[in-house]
Amino acid sequence: MPRGDRISLIVSLADYGVGNLHSIRKALERCGATVEMVEDISLMVDAECMVFPGVGAFGRTMERLGPFRDEIVDSLKGGTPCLGICIGMQILFEGSDEGGSPGLGLIKGRVVPLQASCVPHMGWNEVEGNDNLLQGLNDRYFYFAHSYYASPEDRSLVVGSTYYEGMFPSLFRIANTYGCQFHPEKSSASGLRVLSNFVAFAEECL
Repeated sequence: MPRGDRISLIVSLADYGVGNLHSIRKALERCGATVEMVEDISLMVDAECMVFPGVGAFGRTMERLGPFRDEIVDSLKGGTPCLGICIGMQILFEGSDEGGSPGLGLIKGRVVPLQASCVPHMGWNEVEGNDNLLQGLNDRYFYFAHSYYASPEDRSLVVGSTYYEGMFPSLFRIANTYGCQFHPEKSSASGLRVLSNFVAFAEECL
């Protein structure tokens, strides 16, 4: 659709049967996007903008995405804007110690267990970084709920980090794809600002 005829960004929200979709859908709509729930994962490859939600297990998620792995990666490499949240970010990597299923492999590296005395890491924590997705925030505290984190081979893809008995990467960018370990849809005003920044970024990509 030509930019001049556009009503709003159309976000395809992947419904792979494990994520809590209601909160992320409502948050994206508050940020001005039109959200389409996509149960037929084959349709994601033609999306204007993709969002892979959080909550769930790596292997279960890849059971739904795996048959369309190459097509999805080709779309992302072709410039389709995308946001992966928590498990939706972790599946962007080659694999996870959580299960044997391969990930999408857009980002070289693996998802590994957190090395901390209390796991899972649950609650509010700060994200350090200067990426545009983090601009305009009154504070940088976001809600986390995870036992694993993603470790890329190329550390330049890390645009945000968090301390939890040691630093771990919590925000990634590769081309037009972002991935965050935290849950912006559960992170009050700061999370809404991140999602608003992402919607604006995605619109500029079109």
